[in-house]
Amino acid sequence: MPIVVGLVLALVIKQFVFQPVRVDGPSMQPNLVNNERVWCFKRSKIHRGSVIVFNANGVDPQVSVKTEYVKRVIGVPGDTVQSKNGNIYVNGKKTNQDYISMDQRKAGTGNWTLKTISKRNNWLKNSGATKVPDGEYFVLGDNRTVSNDGRYWGFVPKDKIDGVVKVGFWSSNQSKKKYVNKQWEHYFDN
Repeated sequence: MPIVVGLVLALVIKQFVFQPVRVDGPSMQPNLVNNERVWCFKRSKIHRGSVIVFNANGVDPQVSVKTEYVKRVIGVPGDTVQSKNGNIYVNGKKTNQDYISMDQRKAGTGNWTLKTISKRNNWLKNSGATKVPDGEYFVLGDNRTVSNDGRYWGFVPKDKIDGVVKVGFWSSNQSKKKYVNKQWEHYFDN
């Protein structure tokens, strides 16, 4: 009986509290790398700057089975988002992107508004949107030259989000803890 109780408890924790996640691919470098293990907390509040895990099936048109993507939230419901000369502006305010290099900002991000990228990339839903819709989020990968992210397919509905990514307390890499776990606290440039 204790084994059954233990298994049920483990399943409940994984379903409703937290679960381990493996990063797949280079889209979140330098902050998260391919095959890195992180934790996904199911009940954490989603902020601008949070790194999230979501099911891309039904979000990215190229995905037809459950596939977990790890990306950074750039805009929350109601936000306007624009990229200009490597800088990201949310609601007209410049964001703090010290989690990536100037080269990553300029080479990979491009110049756009939500409206221009939705039309240029033929989003299936929300084409021509000027704001992040209610109940949805706009996400980018940190390594924007290789990231397949919201620029190409649009917004992530809240019901597709599994949770917020955290680097474990045991990690000795302080910049990962800062740029993954706490970037949302310093989202806008001062």
